Amino acid sequence: MRPRTRLATGALQALAIAACGGTTPPPNSSSTAELEAIYWARTDSTRMRFTETDVQFVTGMIGHHAQALVMGALAPTHGASSSVQILAARIINSQQDEINRMQQWLSERGEPVPEVMIKGTELMVHGTEYTLHMPGMLTPEQMRELDEAQGKEFDNVFLRYMIQHHRGAVTMVEELFGQEIATQDEGVFKLASYIQADQLTEIVRMGRMLTALSDLPLSGAR
Repeated sequence: MRPRTRLATGALQALAIAACGGTTPPPNSSSTAELEAIYWARTDSTRMRFTETDVQFVTGMIGHHAQALVMGALAPTHGASSSVQILAARIINSQQDEINRMQQWLSERGEPVPEVMIKGTELMVHGTEYTLHMPGMLTPEQMRELDEAQGKEFDNVFLRYMIQHHRGAVTMVEELFGQEIATQDEGVFKLASYIQADQLTEIVRMGRMLTALSDLPLSGAR
């Protein structure tokens, strides 16, 4: 049972006893309001139980997500098909939201918050040891290949490289879950679990799109 669950159970039991039908609590017993205050204070304390491993994961994932924003922003200007543009827009929306949440998580815990700056296909992440060596990250050569592609070729390169990118994020989550001291913070556990499920789902979807794309004649790409 996770810590927060144990706290919730204990608090609810205390509240039930205090409010038990028709009985009068002892003069020195805590009121229901006081018990609720204690419960939420302990819950907030539980949420602040995090490790350096959690911080490293969140910090690294901000930079990882940021590259996906760069990739997705190319779709409307590179002749991408409507289905790829819709996919790219969804990726941008979801991963930008997650970046905001991760930055807030770090800020609330007094940790350095990476600043993401995007200029064209160039990505700069200040305030952290950001590196292209994280799993799945595109190399400068791969980013140039994507930027130079147009039309159906862009769709093909985008899908292949975004699958690579998503698999890298899944690897980062698996590495996090593989460490016993990680995910002490419930927010990190939920975030990592969501990233894993969402990106695995999108990998399957993009795989199907890539297969369908390969069956299209070049003239029928649009």
